[in-house]
Amino acid sequence: MISERPLRIAIVGSGPAGMYAAGHLLEGPGGTFINGGLNQIVRRPVEVDVLERLPTPWGLIRSGVAPDHPDKKRMAAIYDSIARRQGFRFIGNVQVGRDVSPADLSQWYDGVIYAVGADDERRLGITGEDLRGSDSARAFVSWYNGHPDFSDLQFDLRCERAVLVGNGNVAMDVARILFSPISALHNTDIASHALDALGKSQLKEIVILGRRGPEHAAFNYPELMELGELADTAISVEGADLSLTPENADYETQLKVAALAKLCKEKSQGSRRIVFRFNAAPTAIVGGGQVAQINVVDRRDQSEQVLNAGLVLAAIGYRGLAIDGLPFDDVRGVIPSCDSRIVDNGIAIAGAYVTGWIKRGPKGIIGSNKKCARDAVTAVMVDVDSNLLPMEGTLSAAQVLEAINARVSVTLGFSGWQKIDRQEQSDGRAQGRPRLKMTATGAMLGLVTAG
Repeated sequence: MISERPLRIAIVGSGPAGMYAAGHLLEGPGGTFINGGLNQIVRRPVEVDVLERLPTPWGLIRSGVAPDHPDKKRMAAIYDSIARRQGFRFIGNVQVGRDVSPADLSQWYDGVIYAVGADDERRLGITGEDLRGSDSARAFVSWYNGHPDFSDLQFDLRCERAVLVGNGNVAMDVARILFSPISALHNTDIASHALDALGKSQLKEIVILGRRGPEHAAFNYPELMELGELADTAISVEGADLSLTPENADYETQLKVAALAKLCKEKSQGSRRIVFRFNAAPTAIVGGGQVAQINVVDRRDQSEQVLNAGLVLAAIGYRGLAIDGLPFDDVRGVIPSCDSRIVDNGIAIAGAYVTGWIKRGPKGIIGSNKKCARDAVTAVMVDVDSNLLPMEGTLSAAQVLEAINARVSVTLGFSGWQKIDRQEQSDGRAQGRPRLKMTATGAMLGLVTAG
């Protein structure tokens, strides 16, 4: 049985969570959602608009995954196939909360799924955090990946020591990129401005601070082992005895600590050094306008040390940003929800859903978003079947695009992104690289609108 009226859903954000949600909604033939009941299968036609504030889709696949991890970037092929399904439409260069409001979307669509990710970071909360040379690892990652919001940043790498505060996988990525050979990075899609800056780097040492012991380190085993592949790089540990790992630690923890101990033994020599410093916390960043030092306290005996450093990057976690017109949990940095339905003071907002990091916080791998998106789509369909969505008076696909274009001077569809994609790959081939990323929104929109 096929329901006649197309269900029209907006998805805000085109990263993994948003694209998986679109895929679940359009998983049936001919752009339909398949709902299996006890006695029959109902195929419901669905139209999905994915709204993205940038001209480019795929979220962290493009702007967060390290450029030397092309295997993870290949996930974009899955999202590309979803975007080609009947019923899918990409609308780029539209920011919800600035160009259109959540109230607008609620009036225009039968339901809205917010998949906006985590576009903010947690701060250290110490003196000197705002000095030049002090920034977030998130900003640094976005900078070397060519995100338009960060491409104008300047990172002076002509210093001998960088300090990373936090020892999760983002810190591992940053340390690896900082010490990777330029020849190797040239074979990736790293932004050209980052490649130039890294080519002038004078870094000799990277200190990675962790507030607790190695048994609590946040990095995963594969990311740690990649540091061991860096040539001419010594690895050492300070502030902890790796032989004292608690016997009741789980297998993964024991594996990581043992691997770190092995790396310290096998990688004891090199002209450059990565130092894992545990039980250490920063107390202040010092400098006359520019980072010169960072004060660190040993949390075991409260002794203090001053480290000379020209770059300090905080890698202590991402967090979501509030959207004007939607409730927000400022403590957790997420949009509050219950069973994927957005709630305001405990009451569900009809037709409003959430998925991905903005729902559950910045945790999990890319694939974790698939089930999370499925949960959101299931909630949508349960509410459709229960007649809980305000479906009267919503707009057609043409009417929505007309309303958006009345507010945004230039929008682009999926064909516009494909034009950018082709240009980047063509420019990359000319330089012997897989892709030469465009990093300015104006240039991307200019390319799309050119005859």
